[in-house]
Amino acid sequence: MIDKHVIIVGAGFSGAVAARIFARANYKVDIYEKRGSIGGNMYDFKDEDGIIVQKYGPHIFHTNNKNVLDFLSSYTSWNDYKHQVKGYIDGKLVPIPFNLESLELLFSKKDAEYIKKFLINKFGIDKRIPIMDLMKEKDEKIKNFAKYVYEKVFNNYTLKQWDLPPEKLGEVVMNRVPVNISYNNYYFSDKYQLMPKDGFTALFENMINRKNITIHLDSDATSLFKFDDKKKRILFKGKPTRDIIIYTGCLDELFGYRFGELQYRTLDFMFELKNSKSYQDVAVVNYPNDERYTRITEFTKFTSTPLDKKTIIMKEYPRSCNKDDIPYYPIEIKENIDTYDKYLKLAKDYKNLYPLGRLAQYKYMNMDICIDNAINLAEQLVKSNR
Repeated sequence: MIDKHVIIVGAGFSGAVAARIFARANYKVDIYEKRGSIGGNMYDFKDEDGIIVQKYGPHIFHTNNKNVLDFLSSYTSWNDYKHQVKGYIDGKLVPIPFNLESLELLFSKKDAEYIKKFLINKFGIDKRIPIMDLMKEKDEKIKNFAKYVYEKVFNNYTLKQWDLPPEKLGEVVMNRVPVNISYNNYYFSDKYQLMPKDGFTALFENMINRKNITIHLDSDATSLFKFDDKKKRILFKGKPTRDIIIYTGCLDELFGYRFGELQYRTLDFMFELKNSKSYQDVAVVNYPNDERYTRITEFTKFTSTPLDKKTIIMKEYPRSCNKDDIPYYPIEIKENIDTYDKYLKLAKDYKNLYPLGRLAQYKYMNMDICIDNAINLAEQLVKSNR
């Protein structure tokens, strides 16, 4: 008989979504979270003025996956929100991703008209074209235009964000920066673009509010696991366990860095209270070239009601991640992937261990992908263990 108990490490989206699905199937669920709060990097809070502040950087829910939306909608109501980003380039604020309005703001009227006609005639209106495709064009003006966008919008931003040249990160990363052949200034093109009405933390609280879910905060669960390599079994709190273990942290940490450390990028944040109703035109402004920080977020532009004479901004400073830092972004270059594959192969030796989420799977994923993966894995395990 299967012991219907699940151990989940991490209370971000991957862990919390899986926990809810197991709990619905009458499993007893214990969630161990290293921090003193739930929600992982999605954690937010209301300050004394009622502004919802996202402590670990800006997060916007966007997806084309109706199943993911329906799942989350059981735990929150929504505010419609269409995200806009601008970039400070050559002394001007222009829409990001780079579009026809950006073109007209930064290029002469004659050059802008030529480039616009070329793009529309070749690719059509309302298309998103990867910058690398444009750099392969034979037309000299288009090639120079593409190089300009690459340098001003992407290259320097990437160097700050990753401390690596873009070509080292590969085309998958480079193709994340398109040129929009349109005047649409919205950052995302997904069908559903929303913000939880009461913030992400409230959504998480509703999701894990079930009698058979126990959350253990300030609990570093990695120290509770031991691995018997000979018998291929996991010891939890000193005793062998056959419980399902959903692990959403870093695999190198879980296995004591036996194959070496995986590399991540982390972020430092500087919050500033401004005595004005509004600091910038849109919620997020990128600074690819001129500052040490990569972007400024203004939280009252998300779900909060603007105040008369007060707003909060946050500046974001990327840097290398040390063991005591919060890892944000896996650095998906070959040497790291090769190291990760060793950890994944080792994890697969333990049949009740399931790595899940951006850190455990060492892959940059938007939140809707993480949620979908968690739903699918948990439902599959529930079904197979009946």
